[in-house]
Amino acid sequence: MSELTIGGSPTVRRRRLGAELRRLREQAGLSADDAARHLECSPSKISRVETGRTPARIRDVRDLLELYGLHDTPERETLLDLVRQSKEQGWWQSFGDAVPEWLETLIGLEGDADTILTYESVLVPGLLQTEEYARALALDFDRDGSPTDAERTVALKRERQKRSGRSGRPLVHALLDEAVLRRPVGGPDVLRGQLEHLLAEAARGRVIIQVIPFQAGGYPAQGFPFTLFEFPDTRDQPVVYLEALSGAVYLEKAHEVRRYKVAFEKLRACSLGPDEAGAMIMRIVEKVKQGEGIHGQRR
Repeated sequence: MSELTIGGSPTVRRRRLGAELRRLREQAGLSADDAARHLECSPSKISRVETGRTPARIRDVRDLLELYGLHDTPERETLLDLVRQSKEQGWWQSFGDAVPEWLETLIGLEGDADTILTYESVLVPGLLQTEEYARALALDFDRDGSPTDAERTVALKRERQKRSGRSGRPLVHALLDEAVLRRPVGGPDVLRGQLEHLLAEAARGRVIIQVIPFQAGGYPAQGFPFTLFEFPDTRDQPVVYLEALSGAVYLEKAHEVRRYKVAFEKLRACSLGPDEAGAMIMRIVEKVKQGEGIHGQRR
């Protein structure tokens, strides 16, 4: 079977299929509007298919391949096989409505990336959270929700962490504002456990943690968290994830991704190195252990 079928989650397979369909359309000198007219659908549907946000129907792909001049070739059959593979259910389907469509995409990207670059200004990144920290966040986020809902959220996050690290990847490079280390989500004991977990993850070698200290003052992209996913296969283009209150935005255009890669490098230049960051985290842990507030005040 062709190399196009190689891949992990249905999310990445949909993205690869979409990228191939876009390449073939452009190679044929056709616009998204041309493709939409051929399928008698909206141009937005073509866009969703080409960006992997909507699973493609095999009948639609057959029609598009005819339009693009791909007839009875091994590549055609490979692409049709990829349509079938992209419809396979991900492991997260067992969590039901706890996984909205926007989160399905995130989980798929986490599982297939080999490098995750993330900047956070308020909270510890999801893949690095302890159960206690994640539970406190879930309860704070939806105070009208039930404890059962919170536990399902925690279980989902735990499974995401387990699966993303199963193959020894990805490498997670996290740039954290100092405020992340000092916000007592869940209380001092939960914070202490979370900070100790960050130190342990860094010691294992697959996580790099740097901290932007308060003394850095203002800095580029301040207050606009983002995560950039990079993949081992060069055909899978990097993706930027931006989280919102009720969903997420995914950026894939080369100039958009490049802007965030540059922002990450500028943020890194403002950050303490991994050793200095580790020392800062240990100092905060010791203050909490000694019964001091995170700013040096007695509790």
